[in-house]
Amino acid sequence: MFHKCSSLKELNLNNFNTNNVTNMSGMFSFCTTLKELNLNNFNTDNVINMNRMFVGYLSLKELNLTNCITNNVTDMSFMFFCCSSLKELNLTNFITNNVTNMSFMFSGCSDDLKRKIKSENKNIKDETFWNC
Repeated sequence: MFHKCSSLKELNLNNFNTNNVTNMSGMFSFCTTLKELNLNNFNTDNVINMNRMFVGYLSLKELNLTNCITNNVTDMSFMFFCCSSLKELNLTNFITNNVTNMSFMFSGCSDDLKRKIKSENKNIKDETFWNC
């Protein structure tokens, strides 16, 4: 939907209705200049696919996904792939019990971010941190 929106600097989706969306694959991928992304009221209750959702963020420094419901998600592969500028990523309420594919989820992210995610989220599988 917002794939390759290279001119966007900030995106506020407070009133964006995603109640019936099941596939968010690549939704925000390669928004390379995006510096702010507000997903506070973003409804992900019915989403099953988040593959490549945030791939290639080169300017975004922090992302708060505490209100993101992930109970039904089965695919999170490459979700944050090559998000090299990301310093803060809040996954506090991420439920990954039904996820069957987390491959390369954080590949290309900084080692500091990977260490922080590993220490704060015991339910994240090891294959998420593999590098290509």
